[in-house]
Formats: sequence, C-alpha cells, structure tokens
Amino acid sequence: MKIIALETLRLGIQPNTLILRLHTDEGLVGVGEAFFGAGAVEAYLHETIAPALLGVEDPTPEAMARHLAPYVGYQGGGAEVRALGAVDLALWDLLGKRAGLPVADLLGGSLRDRVPIYNTCAGPGYVGSSSRQESANWGLQAANRYEDLHAFLHRPGELARELYAEGIRGMKVWPFDLAAEETGGTDITPQQLARGIAVVESIREAVGMEMEILVELHGLWYRRGAEKICEALAPFKPFWVEDPLRADAQDSIHHLASAVDVPIALGETCVGRRGFLPLLRDGAIDVAIIDPGWTGGLTEARKIASLADTFGLPIAPHDCSGPIAFAACVHLVASQPNGLIQETVRAFLRTWYAELVDGLPEVSDGHVRVPRAPGLGVELRPGLADRPDATRRQSTL
Repeated sequence: MKIIALETLRLGIQPNTLILRLHTDEGLVGVGEAFFGAGAVEAYLHETIAPALLGVEDPTPEAMARHLAPYVGYQGGGAEVRALGAVDLALWDLLGKRAGLPVADLLGGSLRDRVPIYNTCAGPGYVGSSSRQESANWGLQAANRYEDLHAFLHRPGELARELYAEGIRGMKVWPFDLAAEETGGTDITPQQLARGIAVVESIREAVGMEMEILVELHGLWYRRGAEKICEALAPFKPFWVEDPLRADAQDSIHHLASAVDVPIALGETCVGRRGFLPLLRDGAIDVAIIDPGWTGGLTEARKIASLADTFGLPIAPHDCSGPIAFAACVHLVASQPNGLIQETVRAFLRTWYAELVDGLPEVSDGHVRVPRAPGLGVELRPGLADRPDATRRQSTL
C-alpha cells in the first residue's frame, strides 16, 4: 500500500479545524484532523510532509512517526507536531480499514464497551475565531439551544439539572478565566474569587454531590492565584482542577500539588512522553490529560498512557477540537487499562460535528460507546468538499 495523494480541507463552520485525507493506491482513504492554526498546519503538511510521505511503501503509524519526525519543532505542540498528529490518526484509520478492525482492537482491544463521559460546557462557536485561549474566542451565542458556556456563567444550577436529566454526571466549567484576564493571572481578589465560587456553589445546590464538577483554569495562572482558587474549591470536592498552571511550569506544579487538597489534572498541552515524565515522576498530577492530535498522534498517546499507568495514574483524553479527534480519543481511552473518563462537548456533537462526519461515537446516558466500524469509524459526509465555505488543497504523487 502506498499513499498517492494528501488532501486537506478547511471549512468556515469551524476555521480552526483542518481535515486530512490520505488516499492510497488500493482505494482506501484514511481520515485525520488537526486543530488550531489550521493554515500553518496545512502548509506544513503539503510543503514538508507530503514530499516525504507520498510513495512510501506500507506507511505504518510507528514507522512514519520516526520517518516524519522534524528536526525542529518537536518539543511543543506547534504546527509540526499537530501535522504529525493528523497524519498519524489517518494512518491508524487506514490500518484499521485494511485489517477490517476498529482502531481500539489494534491498540490491544477494548476493555469496556462504553466509557463514562463528562460535558465540557462550551457552546457551538467556542474557540472558533482564533487559536488564542481567551474570552474573546468563546464565540458566545446566548440564544443557541446548546450554549452551555453562557449557561454556566449565568444559570449554572439550571444547566446542571438539565445535564443531570440527560444522564450526564460530570460537567466542566471555567468560571475564573475572566479574572485571570483582569489580573494577568498573578493574583485573584476576594471579589473575583467569590464570583467564580458562586458558579460551583450553584451547581452543588442544584444537584448536590450527584454531579462531578471539573474546574478548568486553562494554564492562565501563576502559583499564587492558582493556590487561592484551589483552596477555595476544596470544600466543594471537585473531581479535578485542570491546568492550574502551564504544563511547562513543572517545579511550580509540584509545589502547588503539595500545598492544596484537590486533585490536579494536566497535560492537554504537554507533548510526548518526555513532556509528561517529570510530572509523573514528581507526583505532581493526579490525572494525565492526553490530546492525541496535539502530542503527535495515537502512536505517541498510547505510550504516554502506558507511562502514566507505570506511575499508577489514570488518563482522560482531551476533546475540545473536532469529530475525528474525538473518535480517536474514544478508541484510546477504551483500550487502555488506566482509561478513566472521556471528555465530550454536547454543543459540538449536536451541531457542527454532525455536519462534517457520519459514524460519530454514540453518546447517551452519561457514556460513550466504542465504535465497531473498521478504522476510526467516522467518514466525511458526502459533498463536504463542495460546500461554499470549503477550501481544498491536494498534493499528489
């Protein structure tokens, strides 16, 4: 089998998403995806990866991870690594389709038919206008049925009851981000702290301890501010506090973990085994968040999962990107012995995800089912490249 064409597709419905299709001489097509900086990733795929990938005999994920490894740009989740992640997902998809097996089986087999999920309380337009993690990129659409970000900011208790009625038992919110923007993350005032805590308190009042609360801090804080937030959250027993500091602030993360009494989850912006190892070795985190696309693909993600397992830590794949990456995450978490929970965004699943692909993993009653179709189990919807908001580019052998 040889790759004879590398095709990319960008769509106006979500400008940060780049879809990749690898076409083979056997007629099979593998799908992959990158998220954030779609234009830069697209350029790297066509200008650097395509000349090295097209025509290679039997391009397996592990072999191509080595063959395509960049000389620079490998230490962070930049365009090079995100491009490699898209290619790797597509190669796993091809491997599964060629074998007639779902990717979870190729990763060792599913340990469970379904995995618990939580809902990240974003809206359909979340992080759609730029690659920056800021409130200007929240894409708030207050009138939209699934605008969960506006809902958790203004009616968190009502939203919690609504999610609970759907069978969802975990919700992620980020009520302190505006304060981080106001102070630069160096500190938080009592008034700012009270506003954020009020969101968590309203959720607890509405549904009690029946709903797990996950608090996202997006790595926007310095240790002083993060410690105050974690201390204030402790009485509410959060499932975890995520990314209280940047993933590369490893010494500070260790000190923070020693000072506070809340579980810390971290890792979506951490890259590779070498990025995770210091955090695991120092006991600085309680849950490893893995983003397969941002860490170079499933090939590297499964090694991170195994490394976390060595240190007795669970993993929870990150999904606040696109539908192909979401499917990859489900295969990963279901096939790893330390798979804990899967992130979902109902506002994405019920709006633009379904416009892009068929075969999405089924989410119901607080769980996601592992797809059983060959490969990743998702396919682009017919005519997607012909949409008026589509930009298509192809490199051929």
